[in-house]
Amino acid sequence: MGWGYTMKSIQAEFEKALKKITIKKDVKEEDWANVCKKFNDDVSRICDVSDLEDYTGLFECFDDDNTRFFYLVKEDTNLYRMKHKHFFDNLGLK
Repeated sequence: MGWGYTMKSIQAEFEKALKKITIKKDVKEEDWANVCKKFNDDVSRICDVSDLEDYTGLFECFDDDNTRFFYLVKEDTNLYRMKHKHFFDNLGLK
C-alpha cells in the first residue's frame, strides 16, 4: 500500500463456542495490508486478543466464495489511518 509501514498478521483458527484462538500450523506471518487486498477488504474485527504473542486483534476475512478465514493482527495506530483512508477512497475523496 506504500505507506512505509507494515502490520503483521497470521492465519488463525477460532472456536467461537470455546472462545479459543490458535495460530494455524505451518503458516507464516503476512503483511496485513496484503491480506486485506487479497480479501478485497472484506474484513472485520471480531475481538481483542491479549494472550497470543504481540497480536492484539482477531479479524474475520471472506473470500469471493464467502468462505471465512481468521487472522490475528498486530495492530498499531496505522490501522486507524488505513481504515480512514479506505473509507474516503470508497467515497471517491482521495
